[in-house]
Amino acid sequence: MKIIGIDEAGRGPVIGPLVVCGVAIEDDRLEKLERLELKDSKRLTPGRRKVLARRINKIAESYTVSIEAKDIDNLRAKDVNLNEIEKIAMKKVIGHFDPDIAYIDCLDIKPQRFCDEMESVKENLKVIAEHKAEDKFPIVAAASIVAKVERDSAIDKIRKEYKDVGSGYPSDPKTIAFLKRFTYENLPDFVRRSWATVKKNM
Repeated sequence: MKIIGIDEAGRGPVIGPLVVCGVAIEDDRLEKLERLELKDSKRLTPGRRKVLARRINKIAESYTVSIEAKDIDNLRAKDVNLNEIEKIAMKKVIGHFDPDIAYIDCLDIKPQRFCDEMESVKENLKVIAEHKAEDKFPIVAAASIVAKVERDSAIDKIRKEYKDVGSGYPSDPKTIAFLKRFTYENLPDFVRRSWATVKKNM
């Protein structure tokens, strides 16, 4: 029986991609993943995340969908909200793995509604979706870690060219200072122009 966990990294930042990751494993190998004692990627240092991501990928299979800033902007211009954008990526992950059970970090205030929608992707799919699922299910914590490592890598590439862009979050003064170096028309492709942070600071 194939089990997957799905989580994301980079939902809120004004800079960089939104990365949705799925980690898949056969149920008889799940104990090997549990032995890593995984936890939410936000509570780990970048170095520790990289080490764990390598170990996860030796035990299980991972697949990421990276949605670039300009793609997020284009979809939002068509009235596709962030939850729907993330669900599109999650459905791609499910389609890639064709699992029997999916554990997902729930992004809907009504988990059952979310489960019903995700289960419609594949016949006989069982979806278990909870808020803060990465704290409850090691397979979701694994997806959280791999997603964050993938996003960190994308941000590192940006930093090599643009130096200090801050964390990319709207609350970070360094990120705001970086945005103010540009006019709206000249913003780099990795900036989410549809974010209120951009409109407020241009």
